Amino acid sequence: MADGKATKLPRETYEKELLRLQTELVKLQEWVRAEGVRLIVVFEGRDAAGKGGTIRRVTEHLNPRVARIAALPKPTERERTQWYFQRYVEHLPAGGEIVLFDRSWYNRAGVERVMGFCTEEEHRRFLRHCPIFERMLVEDGFLLRKYWFSVSDVEQQRRFRRRLTDPLKRWKLSPMDLESITRWEAYSRAKDEMMEATDIPESPWYVVESDDKRRARLNMIAHLLDSVSYRDVPPPALELPERPPPSGYTRPPREHQTWVPDHAARL
Repeated sequence: MADGKATKLPRETYEKELLRLQTELVKLQEWVRAEGVRLIVVFEGRDAAGKGGTIRRVTEHLNPRVARIAALPKPTERERTQWYFQRYVEHLPAGGEIVLFDRSWYNRAGVERVMGFCTEEEHRRFLRHCPIFERMLVEDGFLLRKYWFSVSDVEQQRRFRRRLTDPLKRWKLSPMDLESITRWEAYSRAKDEMMEATDIPESPWYVVESDDKRRARLNMIAHLLDSVSYRDVPPPALELPERPPPSGYTRPPREHQTWVPDHAARL
């Protein structure tokens, strides 16, 4: 520790532990599938807090037919007339599935609240209804985990600057992201209000310190694994069959097919 902050985790240590945790995530996935479990993981936090990078590490080695990401765009005109939770309900997992929400119904308590995209009454109604909605999910047997990624204003600003000049990350930076810089305290107040109303015993919030992305990823994944009483499901015994002898098949000539040019040969 230095100046009250943890030193940056070495890459070698990070990669070794990440691989171990990802191996456990595969075991979790197979248990979810075998037992018909419905697991919901909510990722929330400020822009550039590290949610997306963590989600990618969680799903990197998982089966996309079992573990999928729900990252909903802004609502359509029709969706704006629906019950607020309605469009999120259709993305909930069925038995044997994991859904990771890259932002969720909590948009109403954050960006919609701060940017004025909902009315005061709609916001108050959300804070009243959200605990009821989540209790319904938990009582019906869903496993619900909610993570808030906490990033400092200094670190967020640094990440925004990097996105401005990085062609691979420039798409992540939107006018809405830049607006969040000038509304830092408004977002803080909205987050505090949200936490007070929705941090309930049935579905508590878990806060992830995310100024160090490596630590944040490992801490979040380790906590998720520790919070679920999964077991190792042995895979079925498989044995590669012997390849049968040739039976006279002749491959068509190469010139009869259109091949992708060998770009790598020019490197």
